[in-house]
Amino acid sequence: QVQVEESGGGLVQPGGSLRLSCTASGSNFRLLTMAWYRQFPGKEREFVAQFDWAGTSPTYARPVKGRFTLSRDGTKNTVHLQMNNLSPEDTAVYYCGVVIIGANTFWGQGTQVTVSS
Repeated sequence: QVQVEESGGGLVQPGGSLRLSCTASGSNFRLLTMAWYRQFPGKEREFVAQFDWAGTSPTYARPVKGRFTLSRDGTKNTVHLQMNNLSPEDTAVYYCGVVIIGANTFWGQGTQVTVSS
């Protein structure tokens, strides 16, 4: 079993920045991917950014490319999503999803990001 803990989020003005963090913990697991998704009211969850743990570079969804940066701390099974130049269209609940070898995705509880003046 893997526990996924998210932190960060909150209220920010348009053009501002926020950083989200996600940590995977548990015993006897090997990470495949750690990713962020977001969900707008009444919509399905959509992909934001992902790190393949065996790779070196993250991948991004088109709407956030150039504004969001995903980094990782491999020693702590943690990823950080730096979100810059935020707009009201980024307002959503952000979820961290963790995939380990031999299992489905484990999700965090979600964290609200609100961009408003």
